[in-house]
Amino acid sequence: MDKLAIIGGRPLYGRLKISGAKNSALKVMVASLLTDKPLRLTNVPDLADIRQLSTLLQQHGVDLRRDGDDMTLHADTITSTLAPYDLVRKMRASFNVLGPLLAREGEAKVSLPGGCAIGARPVDLHLKALEAMGAEIELDEGYVLAKAKNGLKGAHITFPFVSVGATEHAMMAATLADGETILDNAAREPEIIDLATCLIAMGADITGAGTPTITIRGKDRLEEAEHAVLPDRIETGSYAMAVGVTAGELTLENARADLLGAAISTLIECGIEITEVENGLRVKKNGGRIKGVDVVTQPFPGFPTDLQAQFMALMATADGASTIKETIFENRFMHVPELGRMGADIHVDGQVASVRGKPKLKGAQVMATDLRASMSLVLAGLGAEGQTMISRLYHLDRGFERLEEKLQNVGALVERVRDDT
Repeated sequence: MDKLAIIGGRPLYGRLKISGAKNSALKVMVASLLTDKPLRLTNVPDLADIRQLSTLLQQHGVDLRRDGDDMTLHADTITSTLAPYDLVRKMRASFNVLGPLLAREGEAKVSLPGGCAIGARPVDLHLKALEAMGAEIELDEGYVLAKAKNGLKGAHITFPFVSVGATEHAMMAATLADGETILDNAAREPEIIDLATCLIAMGADITGAGTPTITIRGKDRLEEAEHAVLPDRIETGSYAMAVGVTAGELTLENARADLLGAAISTLIECGIEITEVENGLRVKKNGGRIKGVDVVTQPFPGFPTDLQAQFMALMATADGASTIKETIFENRFMHVPELGRMGADIHVDGQVASVRGKPKLKGAQVMATDLRASMSLVLAGLGAEGQTMISRLYHLDRGFERLEEKLQNVGALVERVRDDT
């Protein structure tokens, strides 16, 4: 099993290219099921989750071809409406094939999803949205059996709380529904806007993406299109925090400030300089310790839950105390004991973590517990004294493209090593 070895204490300098957003790429790939015409995507990251979804889509009959960051998907004929457990259990985003298959074929059988162990993330909102559009839903031995013999119908759907996945799922299904669908209390994340932009390029009639109310007027069919996946805001925030942990100066190519929401003002408040430059962001920190700052995770444009673990690693070496409140997912502090092994002073009380910053952490053997937690350990290792060894790299491989290569290119001592013990 591979491990990541990091020798900390080196500032980062140079240029680092931000990849396409994993969370956006996955959903626009699923959108290919909505049409029998080709969908051409650019800026698609090469990640384990992307490869896993590619396998599932091919199982449904999608002809998928990849050339570097470009991908063409052509679902001329849906050969199977079954999404089996072995393919769906490894990644939660796979569940979103349900709506497009149902909208196009009138039926689907999809396994309940898996993914990161960061607490229960029920699919109730997804299923209730589809039922509101006329779908008949049954649960049978871990599978969702959905039917819409006469097609889906437009509906007025109000989500009881903001859900990115349910908003994306309902929006895709509604593009082929008969009539108008209104989604109230919809998620506003950049990935929602990116998916809507892709669907509009395919001929969908969508207004309001990025606001709490999205309106979709269904079409009989969608058409051939091209779409560029937006840059990954979580990767951008993570590498900006790496500068905060280590000092130095990075130009994050392809990064966009408007995608970061409250994260950018929070990092500036901490003492990290962030300025917009041509085709990217310049991130800089000159000596001195980062300032402790309190955050609360919230839906966009609030501070993203997917940067919470990384921010905790940053705060572990800040000057002063900070509190981090997690309001999106329960059980998302599993990285705390691992940071503790490196000397971090963190106390958890329910959904609130209190962090007392220390001048330096110490390298240690640690274990990644989920995707974003794994990146928090990388950041901690980059700033720690001595060597940090991180195991369970499959979490990192799911969400951060060519991580060690990118870090090596800006001066970090990082190497993937084989552990045969």
